[in-house]
Amino acid sequence: MNKQEIYRFTKEWVYEAGVILRESVTMDLEVEYKTSAADLVTEKDKEIEMFFVKKINATFPNHYILGEEDTASDQKDYNPQNEVVWLVDPIDGTTNFVHQKRNFCISVGVYDNGKPVVGVIYDPISDEMFHALAGEGVYLNDQRMKLPSKVTTYEQALISMNHLWLAPNDFLCEQPIQQMATDIRGFRYIGSAALELAYVSVGRLDGAIFAGLGSWDFGAGYILLQEQGLSVTTLAGDGIDFFKPSSLLTSSKELHQVVQSNYIRLK
Repeated sequence: MNKQEIYRFTKEWVYEAGVILRESVTMDLEVEYKTSAADLVTEKDKEIEMFFVKKINATFPNHYILGEEDTASDQKDYNPQNEVVWLVDPIDGTTNFVHQKRNFCISVGVYDNGKPVVGVIYDPISDEMFHALAGEGVYLNDQRMKLPSKVTTYEQALISMNHLWLAPNDFLCEQPIQQMATDIRGFRYIGSAALELAYVSVGRLDGAIFAGLGSWDFGAGYILLQEQGLSVTTLAGDGIDFFKPSSLLTSSKELHQVVQSNYIRLK
């Protein structure tokens, strides 16, 4: 597999898809519900995913595609540990795309034999592309990004987390999280997991907590975080299974230990 070639094509295709989305934000969108009124999908989600399916199938016909909208579901059964797999989220932050016309992104990660190779996250409204080829660092557009400054104490930390975990829920004990809200510098919730992971990778956020993500949500972001030497685990502290839904906790190694030890209690 030519990793440089895949990296180049991924960036080109993600940018092309971003242009389509940027031009569509002023259009009237056909919105459907998936699992709930808060879980939206538009015709653009499906269009952009099919855009990637056609590009990948034409250029790399032996590669497998795992996309949020399941437009490639007719593909053969696959073993992700022995194949090249593309994890595609055509619009991460669809609710933001529909309502705010900003704070959404395209996220594409490429894995070879179970190992992360390429990650590209593109915010078409701000024209910011966060991207990495394994072993070569993280870039924001054409600029190589420094390692984020290591916030080691929770008092200085700005962490991304869904506000729903502050209320009674079925997954996390809310009392420690409520205490965390008063101890740290602040919470931020953008509404696009991939974009939030990209922000952690370049130091705009110091960490992120997610209870349940699809592979396409974190596939590209994981590579960026790995390149920056940040800790990435499940909330239980285990390694991430790249091809299954997963919780996720990421930050510097020092802050990761503090957050997991003091504030994360699974039900």
